Amino acid sequence: MATAINIILFPFLAQGHLIPFLDLAKLLEQHTHQSTSISITLLSTPCNIQNLQSLLPSTSIIHLHSLPFDPVAHGLPPHVENTDSCPTPSHIHNVSVASRSLQPQFEEFVTQQLSSNPHLKLYLISDVFFSWTIPIAKKLSIQHAVLTTCGALGTATFMSMWLHLPHRQTDEEYFRVPGFPESFRLQRNQLSHANRVTDGTDELYKFVSSSIRFSLQSDRMICNTIEELEPLGLQALRAVTGINTICTIGPLVPLQGAKSYERAGKKLGIKHEACLQWLDMHPERSVIYICFGSQSTITAAHMLVLAEGLESSGISFVWVIRPPLGIENYETKEVDEDDEKQQMKKWLPQGFIERITGTQQGLLVWRWAPQLEILTHKATAAFLSHCGWNSTLESLSRGVPLIGWPMAGEQFFNAKMLEEELGVLVEINRGIEHELESREVERVVKEVISGEKGKEMRNRAAICKEIMRNAVAKNEESGKKGSSLRSLDELVNFFMNH
Repeated sequence: MATAINIILFPFLAQGHLIPFLDLAKLLEQHTHQSTSISITLLSTPCNIQNLQSLLPSTSIIHLHSLPFDPVAHGLPPHVENTDSCPTPSHIHNVSVASRSLQPQFEEFVTQQLSSNPHLKLYLISDVFFSWTIPIAKKLSIQHAVLTTCGALGTATFMSMWLHLPHRQTDEEYFRVPGFPESFRLQRNQLSHANRVTDGTDELYKFVSSSIRFSLQSDRMICNTIEELEPLGLQALRAVTGINTICTIGPLVPLQGAKSYERAGKKLGIKHEACLQWLDMHPERSVIYICFGSQSTITAAHMLVLAEGLESSGISFVWVIRPPLGIENYETKEVDEDDEKQQMKKWLPQGFIERITGTQQGLLVWRWAPQLEILTHKATAAFLSHCGWNSTLESLSRGVPLIGWPMAGEQFFNAKMLEEELGVLVEINRGIEHELESREVERVVKEVISGEKGKEMRNRAAICKEIMRNAVAKNEESGKKGSSLRSLDELVNFFMNH
């Protein structure tokens, strides 16, 4: 009997991890479609699997398998099984801790797979935050790779910071990061709140640092980036992790044709046709798109300042509104359109909605917008973003530069790379603790839309777009493949021939 191969993918319980893993599963499906001996299985919890199932066509051969999980047993509301559906920030930590409870279910699943077919070879691609699976894989002689859904520099800096806590070993405002060149420095306000307050003994530190240390034991690392886009980041990632085999298979975003609701599975706050019709009314490269990702948000005070600055600038904008920090996230509840408007009015200047709607200066969208379609539209000139890696790749793949407002995690490091190395970003603020003036908002958006700085950023973003498309392209005449396609070939060959 011929050997059968099952590639198992196991993402962390967060939207920004689940979707790239599903994108990778689709890539592997396309790459191995001629081999009947290879199957692909993506594991997660029941609610996440249900959501992902709606994003797969009926013809897909990707298997989605749910592992038993009881959120209530871990202090979570019913049906809350990923971080972006958490009603409060404190619940996000509960999800992280609860994710470790999947260990016996995971081990039981792979053990059953192996015992049911003596000719089956399993291969594991786990999330960095699920790298506790690696000792299980080693025990069962399963080859494994760890996938970082972030970019190379963001991942390398994040890992080095949590492994070494270099900012706690000096009082200097700027400090070196182990694994990076001497000239690479971070400023203290480029650290997330969690990174700044950890002393190396708290529960979050134990969770993050142990996840990183386990991941360093992997057979290889897969990075959601492009080789030509992040040379410094990849050099640092190899130095920090000690893993020489890093497969750059990015960008894990659809480059054309995909609809936002088909990729994220979220109920949009506006019909995508209505959103595109609004954009059609505006000149080319005249609109700023504003969204802070699937779980980041700003304070009520920041919302007021942002609104005032946008209105006084006269620049057109599409703004995805979510409840400000400190307001319970009730995404799982049904909210009608009138209630949405009443909620938004609480956090915005008096009469703001009526004024910007009447002049067509602004379009406010509740919670979820058709992001891919907006970024692809010719009217969109820039993206005011939290600098999450998925949003960054979606923006650059459309040639759209960014206005950076990093909030958490590795977003600060992404912003640094985008501004200093690629020249496609200008930073407007950092985190939620720093004040922002409406005059600064007005200045930055005007500079990016109509200034020389904005023109240069768009030119550089266009180059990034070309780099990304070349990385996944194949020359039909010569057969030559881009760097990301070659990395994917190497990964599939590793599974098939090891």
